[in-house]
Amino acid sequence: MSDDQDPTLYELLAVAVARTMRNDDVGFTGLTTGDAAAMFGTMIPLAAMQLARETHAPDLTVLLGGWCVNPSLHMLATLPNAEFDPVLLQLECDARDMSYPPLYTFRRGDVTVGFSSGAQVDRAGNLNTTTVSASRGKLRLVGPILIPEHLGLFGREIIMMPRNDRLRFVESVHHRTGVGFPDGRSGRAALGLRGGGPELVVTPLGIFGFDDEGLAELIATVPGVRPEDVVDATGFDFRYAPIKALQAPPTRDELRILRESVDPFGHLRRSI
Repeated sequence: MSDDQDPTLYELLAVAVARTMRNDDVGFTGLTTGDAAAMFGTMIPLAAMQLARETHAPDLTVLLGGWCVNPSLHMLATLPNAEFDPVLLQLECDARDMSYPPLYTFRRGDVTVGFSSGAQVDRAGNLNTTTVSASRGKLRLVGPILIPEHLGLFGREIIMMPRNDRLRFVESVHHRTGVGFPDGRSGRAALGLRGGGPELVVTPLGIFGFDDEGLAELIATVPGVRPEDVVDATGFDFRYAPIKALQAPPTRDELRILRESVDPFGHLRRSI
């Protein structure tokens, strides 16, 4: 595909996330099931980190599932749907770390940026993957799955939400699996949390950041989406404080590298 063709939604989000990566980052993402969850929880983060490695952050380290170090993403003809999928076991990478404790450890603070997803996120960046209250009782979800470590120990967290609606973006999560900014940013220190907490929430409509008080604010929208559209789809109040670097469309170079080197199989150009 030519880089003259308009970027897809997933390409737009991958480029925006890539621009936030730092050269000394150690980035962690796991594997998620379901097409939309796999796209947001695995593919976009991997593409964003690899794009950053091939542009402004060559020393960034990618950890897939915590054990596959700097995987050769451009060789993934199909997306894996399990942590030890045969596709991953055969994938070229810099290393496969099966030791314990691993080379990069959470408690030591080695992971500087993580990617996660959940059933609910609220205005303070709390994330729920455990249980949701419904009219017929409580709906049990997948459980913690390392979310407490993501939000408690990693340097910063990027929450990837495949859908932006009022069922998922709520004033207060029904269960706090991962801690955002309770009682503001100072609330994390009071709880003894060492990690920096959520930095971004990425959705099909745009990207949220967090202000000085630790409250969600809209900092970017995708083309064709107005801030009022995000208001209608979100169950909490927020202000709009756009960041130009994230609003700017991908450059020709970014798209060329993304399409030719990072994602030659076109995973980011498919409809989910």
